[in-house]
Amino acid sequence: MLTPIAPGALVHQSDFILSNAVVVQGRAGVLLIDPGVQDQELACLADDLSSAGQAVVAGFSTHPHWDHLLWHARLGSALRYGTAGCAAAVREELSDPEAKAHITEHLEPTGIAEQVPLDLYGLIAGLPAGTAQVPWDGPPARIIEHQAHSVGHAALFVEELGVLAAGDMLSDVLIPMLDLHGSADPIEDYLVALRLLEGVAGGVDVVVPGHGSVGGAGQLSERIERDRAYVLALRDGKAPDDPRIGPGAQPGWEWVSDVHDGQVQRLAERD
Repeated sequence: MLTPIAPGALVHQSDFILSNAVVVQGRAGVLLIDPGVQDQELACLADDLSSAGQAVVAGFSTHPHWDHLLWHARLGSALRYGTAGCAAAVREELSDPEAKAHITEHLEPTGIAEQVPLDLYGLIAGLPAGTAQVPWDGPPARIIEHQAHSVGHAALFVEELGVLAAGDMLSDVLIPMLDLHGSADPIEDYLVALRLLEGVAGGVDVVVPGHGSVGGAGQLSERIERDRAYVLALRDGKAPDDPRIGPGAQPGWEWVSDVHDGQVQRLAERD
């Protein structure tokens, strides 16, 4: 179900770890950001848009992780964009003929492996390096590129609507997940990204994380500070005082503590 979050912007949330697809209305149709995740959910999204008389005229993937690279035939054949780094990472992944089989295998423990459509997976057009906005006929969607969570990651800031689609950052249920494989300095990359997002905070009324709850006016700064505190604790070798891990974790999200423990271990191995 599409839920309005601002005039001209809506969110469709998946049952799979509260994944958020963002819809921005334009003159001739909509910009669709990170649609997902299961086949019936993508079909529902397509039905909702069709019922509203809206066609998808552009897509955008915030970063090259499987759950942000999905699509459905019923969403149409609009160009789907990403940063140059995002597109390059996807091309490298798909150069392996077993890439989609690996995703299905990865999803087996979740119980949704057979429900994730991969036919149109990763068909991303990379935008030239330095592109400032998504090329589409609608409210300007500013690309804020950084390397925090993955190579080629970008948030989209639709200033006219006060909406920030943050990709896999600024979640109320997930801790910052660093790029511990592709980044030479994952801590600093994350801190840089938070400063970039902080730079637009004054114009943001609604923040949409890749996973979790939509944040209203005033919550962006709070989420930035919570993520920064977590990352600085990792940098300094301290135990984070973070409600997303440990006894304070939301029911059903206790596994986030395992993600934290894994990050601590891998950072220690890098030293």
